[in-house]
Amino acid sequence: MTAVIDPTRTVAGLIDENRTEATAPGVRSFVRRLVAAALRDERERLILWIPVIVAVGVGIYFALRAEPPLWTGPLATGVFGSGALLAVAFVQRGRAALVLTIVALTLASIGFTVAQVRTALVATPVLGARIGPVTVTGTAIATEVFDKGGRITLDQPDVEGLEPAQTPRRIRIRLRGDQPTIVPGDRVRARAMLIPVPPPSRPGAFDFQRQAFFEGIGATGFALGAVAIDERTAGAVSTSLGMQIARLRRVIAERISATVGGNAGAVIAALIVGDRGRISQPAITAIRNAGLAHLLAISGLHIGLVAGSVFLALRLLASLSPEIALRWPVKKLAAVAAMVTAGVYMQLAGASIPTQRAFLMIAVVFTAVILDRRGISLRLVAFAALIILLFRPEALLGASFQLSFAAVIALVAVYETPAATRLVIHGEGRSALAVFRYPAGIAATTIIATLATAPLAAYHFNQVAWYGIVANVIGVPLTALWIMPWAVLSLLLMPLNLEVLGLTPMAWGVRGLIAIAEGVSDWPGAVSGVPAIPRVALLVWVAGGLWLALWRSGWRWLGMLGFAVAAVIAVNADGPDVLVDADGRLLAVSLPDERLALSSKTPRFTAATWLRAAGQEEPGPQWPKLGASADGALSCDPSGCLYRRHGIVVAFVRTTEAVDDDCRAADVVISTVPIRSPCPAPGPVIDRFDLRRDGAHAVWLNNGTIKVLSVRGARGQRPWTPELKRRRPT
Repeated sequence: MTAVIDPTRTVAGLIDENRTEATAPGVRSFVRRLVAAALRDERERLILWIPVIVAVGVGIYFALRAEPPLWTGPLATGVFGSGALLAVAFVQRGRAALVLTIVALTLASIGFTVAQVRTALVATPVLGARIGPVTVTGTAIATEVFDKGGRITLDQPDVEGLEPAQTPRRIRIRLRGDQPTIVPGDRVRARAMLIPVPPPSRPGAFDFQRQAFFEGIGATGFALGAVAIDERTAGAVSTSLGMQIARLRRVIAERISATVGGNAGAVIAALIVGDRGRISQPAITAIRNAGLAHLLAISGLHIGLVAGSVFLALRLLASLSPEIALRWPVKKLAAVAAMVTAGVYMQLAGASIPTQRAFLMIAVVFTAVILDRRGISLRLVAFAALIILLFRPEALLGASFQLSFAAVIALVAVYETPAATRLVIHGEGRSALAVFRYPAGIAATTIIATLATAPLAAYHFNQVAWYGIVANVIGVPLTALWIMPWAVLSLLLMPLNLEVLGLTPMAWGVRGLIAIAEGVSDWPGAVSGVPAIPRVALLVWVAGGLWLALWRSGWRWLGMLGFAVAAVIAVNADGPDVLVDADGRLLAVSLPDERLALSSKTPRFTAATWLRAAGQEEPGPQWPKLGASADGALSCDPSGCLYRRHGIVVAFVRTTEAVDDDCRAADVVISTVPIRSPCPAPGPVIDRFDLRRDGAHAVWLNNGTIKVLSVRGARGQRPWTPELKRRRPT
């Protein structure tokens, strides 16, 4: 990392020496002097942009619609890296801008390269079509318990009828009914239906196939009947540390459930081992609508509380003995113990992206304590982000990474300002108001984190929890001061079979937290749906936020312009007028009142996703089976439906006999049956083969223009997408 950072620091330092040559006339000369002056003031902040530029390279890789040759990234890195080293020689001649540009291109190329390499390392065959019933045998590496049923992940499976080269590295199978107790490491056999990992439900929606690919999962499915256990490994010593940790997490979750039942036990399991599947759907919905979902996602708050509790407890115990306190470096030893505890807790929690980020930051903070240095800064955040991007570049696309770092960057950027340092850290102010400082700090932290993450939450989840500040002012202190300390004690007592002493009072706090969530979520207007936000709006907003947070001089306020532009783009974005799923079973149209009407409520997940993307909780007016809708925009008969919008007619064809008539009557034809003869419709024609090949389609009808986008058209052909099938000849 030093070799990457040094050129930028060298350039920033030499800018101060060289100033800017006033050879360029007029405006260009003024701009150059202005930028040079700003960079002189910000030279210590340039390092913060390294992970940002690396992230740009990662984003460019994932935005491609076709997989580039593996040599592309390394070649670009070599070329730009060599150019950066050569360009340093020109700095003495006032070419600092050239060096900065080439260094930035080098960093972006590094991001592109690590994303390519990561994809190649995790590559797995992906199932392209449904198969089964087949016999599947494999080693269970993960077992999950849900409110209804369970799920296992099989490693290196053998699948009846599939060659080894076609078999995914891992398969995830859903379990129903009575099943034996399966622990990680067991060799199991199941009769199952296997299906491809589902593609996005609409163009631009979350890509489950990409997420599963980077987890090594190339197929999903469901078991037919009970799973057979061919080889038990419970109690055996495994050579895999990951398997042992998975078993330990399962044992801890089961012991928690046996001690504390209901949603309280499920939430405790989520807080201690990251197992959220046991929480009932009404409870998880209430927690989410109250803006408290972040308390279930183990991150900086939880790891910080666990590590901090150990650090303070050890220092307190050591201070009771003058012999130890005076002869040993208690503070530094406590820091080492806190780091180890944080690492263990990260593994118990499943080592998700927020926990990895939190652990890296905690580790640096306590390392600073050991070295008698300051630990909390944006450089620490930048270091954590860079490490994750270099080893898990796909994390950049996930809500977890984005929400976690957005909140932390905003909080550190605000609290490292001189005014906030004096008020929060040194406690300056009237002593009479000191009693209000903690709740005020919680409220301020919640407001800052909410403002930083609200656009991201709206983009990923299409909703905003309006009373999150109120719920967090109560819920965060309850979690920090009561729930998590008892969690630490429960883990310490578990080897002695005395965890009930910690879990019981912890459950009191968790039940209070659930009650807060249920109460706040029942308030009128607690949560609002938000229509899908264009990706470009999100990118502009993120750019504005980073510009505002990472710089310190006056030009940082230009970031507010990014917020304004992003808001304009988001407000003026139009959702699709027509949606059709990959099987042609579900259709949706936008009616004159802008509500989305669905042809049915199945598939349920797809229907719910479309409604959320439209900012709706419930569908609009009922889709007419026969006759016309109340506004006349949609009319149906046994052969199909006609939809009229902005002077354009769209035909939904259900039968082969209706194809010819609808092709002559409509501008756009969407058919759930094959169209084997030429269709004279003036606009796009989408039939069953197009849907099966390209996935769900979205259609926009604006001012006489027609735009069509499919899932495959939006994301292209990548290693995580099934192989493209040729259209059957007509």
